[in-house]
Amino acid sequence: MPRIVRGGLIQCSLSESTEKPIDTIKKSMIERHLALIEEAGKKGVQILCLQELFYGPYFCAEQKTKWYAMVERIPDGPTIKLMQEYARKYKMVMIVPVYEEEMTGVYYNTAAVLDADGTYLGKYRKHHIPQVDPGFWEKFYFKPGNLGYPVFKTRYAQVGVYICYDRHFPEGARVLGLHGAEIVFNPSATVAGLSEYLWELEQPAHAVANGYFIGAINRVGKEPPWNIGEFYGKSYFCNPRGKIIAQAGRDKSELVVADLNLDEIQEVRSVWQFFRDRRPESYRDLVET
Repeated sequence: MPRIVRGGLIQCSLSESTEKPIDTIKKSMIERHLALIEEAGKKGVQILCLQELFYGPYFCAEQKTKWYAMVERIPDGPTIKLMQEYARKYKMVMIVPVYEEEMTGVYYNTAAVLDADGTYLGKYRKHHIPQVDPGFWEKFYFKPGNLGYPVFKTRYAQVGVYICYDRHFPEGARVLGLHGAEIVFNPSATVAGLSEYLWELEQPAHAVANGYFIGAINRVGKEPPWNIGEFYGKSYFCNPRGKIIAQAGRDKSELVVADLNLDEIQEVRSVWQFFRDRRPESYRDLVET
């Protein structure tokens, strides 16, 4: 009998002006997401991922200390506690990306992973932190991740997480495969222009190279403080053959749902024996150069 898992991705536009108080923005964005989470639950989604820094704007487009007020502790902050309730309600695994405070002044771009009974399984901290002028001033806000590339054994599948800019680095994507990931989620915030053509190229390539499913999430719409581009959505699932099997549009908030046949992983790996044929002893230059 095929091992089918129903996956879901939420892409969402900003719901409040960035001039509003931080608490107002967070409350509004969480409420907007809760409606889509409810929709996912009613459609039987078993594993759901939200977009990068889901409860606010992509504030890294400017360098202002006011955005430090977006931070929360994991797993003891109010947002994760709330999402645990919804995970339990719908028996749904959830990947919840938030701005994490480890201690005063030490912050990370992080995704918490919750099991289908609401149990907090752990977190992934974004490793690769861009600092690109204009508009990607992430080193002002985040320390590089320091928890490795964990894979989480959830009720329905082995889940890995990569976040946004991480997707440009194949090394971590390979480690997730070697650690047993069956589905890798990449919550993102990326705008039309320089890297859009890579959106449907790099991650399907990771899926092929490592023989797993990928769920890629992007924001949608134009939002301040980012005033030089538009988030183009196009969130999607692709299978281990690199084929996109479900995809959102580019101009509205929506839920993407796909049934993922995890048996395809073994089918693909039985043909393309990339893990068997690796030569790690010859890759020393990757870490020494």
